[in-house]
This record gives sequence, C-alpha cells and structure tokens, in this order.
Amino acid sequence: MGLSNQAAFETANRFFPGGVNSPVRAFKSVGGVPPFIDRGEGGYIYDIENNRYIDFVQSWGPLILGHAYPAVIEAVVRTARKGLSFGAPTTLENELAELILSVYDFLEKLRFVSTGTEAVMTALRLARGVTGRSDIVKFRGCYHGHSDSLLAEAGSGAATFGAPSSPGVPLDLAKHTLIAEYNDAAGAEKLFAERGGEIACVAIEPIAGNMGLVPAEESFLRGLRALCDRYGAILIFDEVMSGFRAAKNGACGFTRVRPDIVTLGKVIGGGLPVAAIGGKQAVMDHLSPIGKIYQAGTLSGNPVAMAAGIATLRTIIDTPNLYETLGARAAKLVRGFKEAANDRGVALETAFRGSMFGFFFNEKPVRNFDDALASDSARFVKFHSAMLKKGVYLAPSQFETGFISIAVNDEMIDETIAAARSAY
Repeated sequence: MGLSNQAAFETANRFFPGGVNSPVRAFKSVGGVPPFIDRGEGGYIYDIENNRYIDFVQSWGPLILGHAYPAVIEAVVRTARKGLSFGAPTTLENELAELILSVYDFLEKLRFVSTGTEAVMTALRLARGVTGRSDIVKFRGCYHGHSDSLLAEAGSGAATFGAPSSPGVPLDLAKHTLIAEYNDAAGAEKLFAERGGEIACVAIEPIAGNMGLVPAEESFLRGLRALCDRYGAILIFDEVMSGFRAAKNGACGFTRVRPDIVTLGKVIGGGLPVAAIGGKQAVMDHLSPIGKIYQAGTLSGNPVAMAAGIATLRTIIDTPNLYETLGARAAKLVRGFKEAANDRGVALETAFRGSMFGFFFNEKPVRNFDDALASDSARFVKFHSAMLKKGVYLAPSQFETGFISIAVNDEMIDETIAAARSAY
C-alpha cells in the first residue's frame, strides 16, 4: 500500500510550519487533511492515494489550459535541455514581452520578476519613486502579496491609517498604507480630499479574487481614475490573478478604465513562476539600470519559465472563442450551483468573470469585504468537505476564487453540479 495523505501530512508537519509552504494549503479553514497531489491530467488532479478530483483550483489560476498541456510541457522540456538558468538575457524574454504587449496594447514596457508579490512590491516602489510621495491606498479584502506595505488592515474607529495585520510588519511602514472600502467611491473621494497630496498610488484588484470573487463596479473604477488624475497619483491594477484569466486582456475586457501600471502573473507563466510590471515608457524608464529606482532579480526572465509562458499565451491568442467557451462554462457552473441551492432552500450568491467564479452562502449580493465576511462560513466548510468526498476539488477557503480550465468540459461541469445538489 502506498503512502496516505494523512501520513504525508504528518511527515510534512515535521519539516514545515503547519505542514505546508503556503498557508491556505493546510485546509485550516475547512478542516481535515489536504490531499497530497501526485499528478495532474487536463482538468483532473490525482492524489497519492490515487483519488481523482475535478480541479477548480488549477494551481490558483495559472493553468488556464489544464494540467500538463502538451505544447507547454514540450516547450519546457526543450528549453530545459539547453540549461535551466543563465543570469543573462535570452530572446525568450523578448518573445513573451511581445505577446503580452500585443494584448495589453496601452502598456509600452515591462519588467519580468518571479512572483506576484514581487511585482506589486516593485510597482509600489516605482509609484513612490516617480511621485516622490510615501502613502499608498489599498482596499479592504484585496490581497496584493505578502510584502510589508500591503500587510496592513484598517485602523480602529474612523482611522484611515493602516495598522500591521501581521507580526513583523513595522507600524512606521504600515501607517503609510491608507485603507479604503472596496466599491465605495464616496469613501475614496473623502480619503483623497484629506490626504491626496501625500498619496503616491492606488493599488486595486479590479476583479478582486481574495475575498471570494468580487468585481469592482465600473463607476467605482472611473472614480478612482478621476481621483488619481486630479491629485497626481498613479493607478495600479493588480491583475496577477485576472490577467489573461477573466478575459484575454483581463479586467480591461470588462472596464474602459485604463491604469498607469499593471501587474501580471500566474497565467503568463503557464504554471512556472513568472510575474511582470507594465506601464508607459515614461514611468517604466525610472527603473534601474537607466533610472534611479532599484529593482533586481537573479531568476527574473528565467528561460524555462519564459518558454512555458510563451507556449501558454500563444495557445490562448491562437485559439478562437477560447474565452467565450470558458465564460459559458463558468456561467453554467454558477447557475447550476444557484439552482441546486435554491431547490434546497439555501441562500447562495454567485459571480463569474470569464473563467473565474465565486460563490457565497449569503442572502445579499457581495460588494465588499464586510459583505463577504457576513457569509455562512460554517456551511461553506460542510459544502467543501462534501464536494471533496465526491471528487470535486474547490479552493479550501470561502474567500478564494475558483478557476475553470479549457480542459474542464461540459460533462465535468454537469458532474460538479450533480455533486453540489447533494452537498448543500
């Protein structure tokens, strides 16, 4: 008999805090032992006990083509045979940049890094350096990685200054993070009226994916664009999750608002660690080596990761109606979830943007983090456990987004909806 998930988790707890190398993998919020994955095939993953699951996590977003997509694997293997890393430029960096800029055509230059956290951290430094200001605005419930400036939460009472949300984050740093409410245009305007001359940038997930899926309203985004223009601040769209996911051009497929800086990740690496910062040349050229704002990375533009990204984006760009197909499947899934919940007398709110979807056990629409927190988390835990037993792998948190790959077909969607009917 092979190794069990329970035994693997017990061993992992000897080596890693909580038995994992990223907190949400521990299943702490849903209980039980996380499956230890052995392999992925298309829309499925298999654990070390050989249990098969329909995968709606997809490595937290990157695998829009599914697991082990042949063109991506072939590109990775072919490139790896030449060497894993050189610490020097390769033409693969140019190829991936050209593909990205052909879609995000309002951007002019990029800088590749390895993680989304690193991308947003660099975007903040760039905005502060360009404007000469220190304060940044973020929104409750949006997650932009674990850099110190962004691990801040709202202060008590009417305070707008950030307070550290994790030990190890200095108060003197967190206080430069101003906290506002998502989808609250009036609140953002009030904050700028009070602090506008000190605000370097606004960082926002235009399609929030870390309080569950909560899209920003068009009027809200227009208001932020106008405030940044009026006060000379930089508008940053964090599209690490939504870029090439919600639509080919991410959130820009749903809004006419265009930011000054975009951060990208996940899909552009096709499953390997790649992220990027993009903006107009006048902004990007402030980065070293031609500008004074320092940023560096030993593995930035890693050739194997570049190859995976190129193969993924070429497939996306060359596949007709890919996003229409993904959107139709996401719509079918959340519609099925909603209908099954209604039949059981269970309150459920759903949303989707392209291949991203979310659901809340909530009686009211979810527009911000407070709305999300009002959801029935106990019912989510019960639902998640039941779905896992039925072979459906959902994100192990009420406050994460689900993803559909092109390998998840209509039959698998039907199977998932059928599972949901008996899981509520």
